[in-house]
Amino acid sequence: MDLIFGDFRKFYEVGDGYGLAQTLSPISPPSQPERLRNFYRSTNFQNVQKDFKYQILYDNSAPFKLPADEGNGWVEVYVAYWKAVGEIQIAEAAANSGHKASWMKVYEAWKELTNMLHRGYMNCNFGSWTIPCLYVVGKYLRVFAIKADEGAASSQAVSATFQDDFNPDSEKNEKLEDAARQLNRIFNLCLSDRASLEESRKWGIYNIINLLFKTYFKLNSISLSKNILKAIRAYRGDMPPLESFPLAHQVTFKYYVGVIYFLEENYVESEKNLTEAWTLCHKDSIRNKELILTYLIPCHLLTTHTLPTLALLSPYPRLQKLFLPLSRCIKKGDLSGFDAALIAGEDEFVKRRIYLTLERGRDVALRNLLRKVFIAGGFEDAKEPGAPQVRKTRVPVAEFGAAISIGSKETMDNDEVECLLANMIYKNLMKGYIARDRGIVVLSKGGAFPGTGV
Repeated sequence: MDLIFGDFRKFYEVGDGYGLAQTLSPISPPSQPERLRNFYRSTNFQNVQKDFKYQILYDNSAPFKLPADEGNGWVEVYVAYWKAVGEIQIAEAAANSGHKASWMKVYEAWKELTNMLHRGYMNCNFGSWTIPCLYVVGKYLRVFAIKADEGAASSQAVSATFQDDFNPDSEKNEKLEDAARQLNRIFNLCLSDRASLEESRKWGIYNIINLLFKTYFKLNSISLSKNILKAIRAYRGDMPPLESFPLAHQVTFKYYVGVIYFLEENYVESEKNLTEAWTLCHKDSIRNKELILTYLIPCHLLTTHTLPTLALLSPYPRLQKLFLPLSRCIKKGDLSGFDAALIAGEDEFVKRRIYLTLERGRDVALRNLLRKVFIAGGFEDAKEPGAPQVRKTRVPVAEFGAAISIGSKETMDNDEVECLLANMIYKNLMKGYIARDRGIVVLSKGGAFPGTGV
């Protein structure tokens, strides 16, 4: 008890919100491995309220005195924390001994801590400098909700073997959905604060938004993330600019906004946000950079038709496995190879929600194949001595058809080939027109394949 409340007094005196938040952590620091165990054993259910009230309000050794309402608010918070620590100790002891841990009880106890902290800001005048406490409590609320749902799912799977009409998926994310509602309450608590910006809880808004994004993505409820963005736009005039927040908050926020635009197929906005996240991301955050590139690479493929280099992917073995086979096939115009690489990585692409976007990369592979046919056609005879050479711009449809049939390993008739060529022209991957009566494609002399230098 002395360690927890000694740190509480120390960090409260200097206004260190991040230090104060660590006194509410459900994990003992490495330097004090028995911290939580000793804290829980320092009192009991009968005396906990009285003991904590003494430590926070009446201890004469404290360097400051808290107002009664604020002090009582913190007493309620630490009583709830003590109860949650007890449930965590029980769950961890059960797991270590091979028994089933009750993470459901841990979640409910941690939810009560979240409610007490929320009440403290609403009714007990907790200072805005303490908002890192919301970060810690919100973070582990989500963690314990996931553990509780995983435990419930395993129990339901056993029950389902005896009940044919039981649907084990119906409530598999019950606690995580509840955690999302609790996090949304914290979000509104920060967003609706009317204090001046210097003393506003709005400085905690982006950390909570990022927790909500993670939760909604885990629940596969991307549409709810859009509601968060709408709320932010509505309050934008009363909000500190994003650039004023910690870089970690900025990077995470821009990453999730980029992914949301990506899933809406707004690849220009997605590329903009993901690029900003990439630029701001710490150079040693390999895992975060890998996540950003997972969506930024397909964006670049569609917006600029550029492929990732081996140097870019070298620190990320997973991304090499995902993207290098596709990149090689796109570069060579190998349509059948592209299809095979897409099928080989299908499970991973679908899991990461990038399959449909990468599938569109086949158009770029086809463009590169058609460009090879165009280049192989050579140059027209010079009309005057010394005149610069001009590539032949009239290419028989049959030549394109032969290349496509070889590249895709499928025989195609002229109508199918013309349809593919028309689509390429419509998508601005080729410039020219099809002269059906003569069976040729007339390509532009000023850049038959835009962006390729040919």
